[in-house]
Amino acid sequence: MAIRAIKKIIYFVLLTGFLISLFLGYKFNQFKVQPINLDTESALFIIYSGNTIRQVAQSLADKGYIADPLMFIALARINGDEAHIKAGEYQLKATHSPDDLIQLFRKGNSILYSFTIIEGWTFDQLLEELNTDPVLIHTINTDNIPAIMAKISYADEHPEGRFLPDTYHFPRGTTDISFLKRAYRTMRQKLDKEWEARVPGLPLKTPYEALILASIIEKETGAAFERPLISAAFIQRLNKNMRLQTDPTIIYGMGKNFDGNIRYQDLRDDTPYNTYLYKGLTPTPIALPGEDAIHAALHPAESEAIYFVSKGDGTHQFSNTLAEHNAAVSKYQLKGRKPNRKADPG
Repeated sequence: MAIRAIKKIIYFVLLTGFLISLFLGYKFNQFKVQPINLDTESALFIIYSGNTIRQVAQSLADKGYIADPLMFIALARINGDEAHIKAGEYQLKATHSPDDLIQLFRKGNSILYSFTIIEGWTFDQLLEELNTDPVLIHTINTDNIPAIMAKISYADEHPEGRFLPDTYHFPRGTTDISFLKRAYRTMRQKLDKEWEARVPGLPLKTPYEALILASIIEKETGAAFERPLISAAFIQRLNKNMRLQTDPTIIYGMGKNFDGNIRYQDLRDDTPYNTYLYKGLTPTPIALPGEDAIHAALHPAESEAIYFVSKGDGTHQFSNTLAEHNAAVSKYQLKGRKPNRKADPG
């Protein structure tokens, strides 16, 4: 009699367990496919860097989007996605199921924001604009440039020119340092590629010298078609051991003292960036050059023009000889008057 009673208990326990399993399986499958709880058609949800699946599930439950965080965790584990949830800002829709959310978070289809580095910006201008971006996480002290370069793992490098102008897309939660690292890597990749494909015979010993020249070209003209011609003129001056005598380097050397005008005394001030006093390239780039300027520095036009002067419309008049250049200066800069001193190359 006792054995029969024990058997009945075992059968009851097994049956109960089976029924409970069926019920839980039903509830789990129902949870998996039923729409999440949204009061509107869509809502924003942020997964922060370092969040675990447990934290994500609890956050969804706290907001009322899902009823059971444990089922959400189990669903992620069953799918093998527990460790593949990506940080970012996501747009959840009322039609999404918990299973849809797992796939969304795994693929990392988050909302992307953008920031554009403008060609010709200085590094200081880049930092100023980055510091006002409402999405990036701000972690850097803009007054401590060496510390910034140390954080991106290049402590011994001058930052000017090192970050490629382009439009970059990134998710919410991206730090300013992470952004700078990406722009730095992109510039290095672009510069290395252009350096490998450079034309032979250039008076440039390293990719960094090409970057310096590209930055000067970038600041000399906003007309894209002129960049190879500007490059050719500077290459000729370097080959002839002439001073570059280019105003953008003077402006960079003046720093915050530049008020919009270059005076004769400014051309005499002894700074490392004064190409009216010193021959060769400046010690560092003077701006962030774009891809076209880098290409032009390493692929100058086939031109014998060594001089150029602004025509006042954003373009330049190029000349092969000093006499031609003086005539161009008289026409475009002095309104027909002759230069009262030896004309500058550009």
